[in-house]
Amino acid sequence: MTQSKEQRHFTRIPFNTSAIIINSNSNHQTMAELVDISFKGVLIRKPTDWQGHIGEHYTVFLQLAGDEVEINLAVTEVHAENDHIGFQTEHMDIDSATNLRRLVELNLGDESLLEREFSELVHTA
Repeated sequence: MTQSKEQRHFTRIPFNTSAIIINSNSNHQTMAELVDISFKGVLIRKPTDWQGHIGEHYTVFLQLAGDEVEINLAVTEVHAENDHIGFQTEHMDIDSATNLRRLVELNLGDESLLEREFSELVHTA
């Protein structure tokens, strides 16, 4: 269930950092590697011991910039293919949204693109 680039409304920002994934039902924690992030979700490299399922709810915790920037996302697993797992963001707190907005802004380098994506996020929420 992959989306073509033309259907995607949000730019994915490649980012190599570790992520903590916490199952909302069992509180089981798994360490994983973030592949990319956008306003609508994250893609991670599937851990070897992954036991999650599509439709399950998780919290993804990321620390960036030498642990100074935190992003916490309430997500749902939406696809698992080969060695990647895709999660759709369901909720993020205001601090996480601000930090993610800044990350996207720095990587896009074009404020008009950022405003378009942020507007799209607001209209799809």
